[in-house]
Amino acid sequence: MAEVGKFEPEQDIKKKIEETRQKFNNEYVQGQESDKYDSRDVDRLQKDDALVEAYLTWRLYSVDDALKMIDDSFLWRKEYSLNDLTESSIPKWMFETGAVFLHGYDKEGNKLFWFKVKLHTKDAKTSMDKKKYVAFWLERYAKREPGMPLTVVFDMADSGISNIDMDFVKYVINCFKVYYPKFLSKMIIVDMPWILNAAWKIVRTWLGPEAISKLKFASKNEIQTFIGPEYLPPHMGGTDPFRYSYPPLPDDDFQTPVCENGPIVSEDDNESKDFESDSKELESSFSSEVAIEPKKGWFW
Repeated sequence: MAEVGKFEPEQDIKKKIEETRQKFNNEYVQGQESDKYDSRDVDRLQKDDALVEAYLTWRLYSVDDALKMIDDSFLWRKEYSLNDLTESSIPKWMFETGAVFLHGYDKEGNKLFWFKVKLHTKDAKTSMDKKKYVAFWLERYAKREPGMPLTVVFDMADSGISNIDMDFVKYVINCFKVYYPKFLSKMIIVDMPWILNAAWKIVRTWLGPEAISKLKFASKNEIQTFIGPEYLPPHMGGTDPFRYSYPPLPDDDFQTPVCENGPIVSEDDNESKDFESDSKELESSFSSEVAIEPKKGWFW
């Protein structure tokens, strides 16, 4: 992942866009299996100048480096069926836990992508589904807000060693480093326990030296440097009344309308009424060695 900002004259950019398209077609498409990539991704590359420029910018206008990134991301998109991934493709229990969601903005106007780490425990059986779940949110946002970056927030409150899955963290980083060019504004690690310091030193190496500036560590007292209190939960000193529940799918700034007494819950949304008590049961269940129903928690 490269730091963007290197200036290129407009004429040179247009030439590199065309060069990238021609070389991709000649070197990566022609003579290959017809189903190597999703044809919709290939078609978009031929028509969307902004997409090609994003890859070039993220690779400091090196055509060969951009081509490698395009190849990697298109193969990944085909493997995960990104163009056909819908809400119904994801197990319902993943949405119900509230472990990952989009909500609010940082002080620069970037959408916030939240990871509540305390709700995660590593489990190889659900690894692919969880990766698809993250991809679902990224793809949905990319289509709704094309060209707009995200700020990733890892909420480490009450988390510990059992909540860290380094393979999954590496996957999240690769989503921004390889699969979604120019998508990451910053990655904020909030209230990290000291026992996890060593793990996050490894994460730094995955980001690479050119992207270290995008990784921020903040205590709950420092987080308001990046995010205003109106989009921070109370345990971070914020005033945001948002409370995750599902259904419906949380798309906008607030998932449900908010009144003076808190979120409004419709009569049809009975499942979300008991969300808080269910969450307490969920959190306590993670410490148990007994297998539980998937809907009771999200195992990483």
